[in-house]
Amino acid sequence: MTTPVRTGQAQSMSRQQFGERFRRRFVDPAFDAEREAIARLEEIAWQAFHEGRKAPVTVKAGPGFADPGYDLSREWRDTQLRLQAAQREWAEAATPSRVLVVNASPRNDGSCPGEMSKTWRLTKIARSACEAEGMAVDVLDLSRLTSDYDRHIHPCKGCVSTAMPLCHWPCSCYPNHAAGQTNDWMAEIYEQWVRAHGVLLLTPVHWYQASSPLKLMMDRLVCADGGNPDPTRTQGKKAELAREIELQGWDYPKHLAGRVYGVVVHGDVAGADGTRRALSDWLDWMGLLDAGFGARLERYIGYYEPYATSHEALDANACVQEEVRVAARAVARGVGQIRAGRLHAGDENLPRPRSK
Repeated sequence: MTTPVRTGQAQSMSRQQFGERFRRRFVDPAFDAEREAIARLEEIAWQAFHEGRKAPVTVKAGPGFADPGYDLSREWRDTQLRLQAAQREWAEAATPSRVLVVNASPRNDGSCPGEMSKTWRLTKIARSACEAEGMAVDVLDLSRLTSDYDRHIHPCKGCVSTAMPLCHWPCSCYPNHAAGQTNDWMAEIYEQWVRAHGVLLLTPVHWYQASSPLKLMMDRLVCADGGNPDPTRTQGKKAELAREIELQGWDYPKHLAGRVYGVVVHGDVAGADGTRRALSDWLDWMGLLDAGFGARLERYIGYYEPYATSHEALDANACVQEEVRVAARAVARGVGQIRAGRLHAGDENLPRPRSK
């Protein structure tokens, strides 16, 4: 069966438009003395963009790939090797049990608000509770997207919607040096997820949904659910090849399955229940196991009260603080149970009627 690739949506950028966009990074008068140097760099950047030099530094794929002679992005290959090492470490019985605690609020006192978030305070409570259970803990603070210099989680490009094998594990869409889409944080974040035996997500409600940094991370984790670990099979991003492979039969490997999770969602008016359910469904879909009712928490802090006193509302809500400790303990104990072989999903090893 032939499935045509539909094209015609992308818009071109003129040399003038490119130059205007490039120079906006150098508005500060402190750069005035280097305008000629900046112009030379602009021309180099334009040539890279015009020629599409997405991955200018490559290595041969080598043994273990469908096409050993294919030129892989060296950055992608380095990330893949780190993930493979992290997965081996995760699987070793002697490896210390590890929980990844994720703060999904974009607010911190190093950016515009000038104040830490309530989610960060709950994250610290969760970290202490996990450590008290004997866990090694990594904290992923997604608010660094709003305060760190040139740190990004670039958006998912939806490759999977063309064909699952076009979505590579780990994601190969970034960095794209030709388009200036660099400093993508996901290479490090993938490694943190792979190393973790348990994950605890903590997020505020933003407009009835998860926060934007969390949603960016979620979308870019799509490659962990069915992603193709061998980009040489699709010769990079050749949609025709990817479709042929998928139609021949694709096994949709779940690269993060077997980890334990918990979710803590807090809001001030509405949306906490729907957000928590959506996050739980997402993690269930990827093959993670929930750590029990106590690890699935949605609460309101300062319900219909002023934002200005929300930290004081958290100070006064000792029950929410203790519930977060319980959620963290549940994840930690779930990690112990799954590593001891005592925690299993009821549908484990049952055939899936639908492969997708």
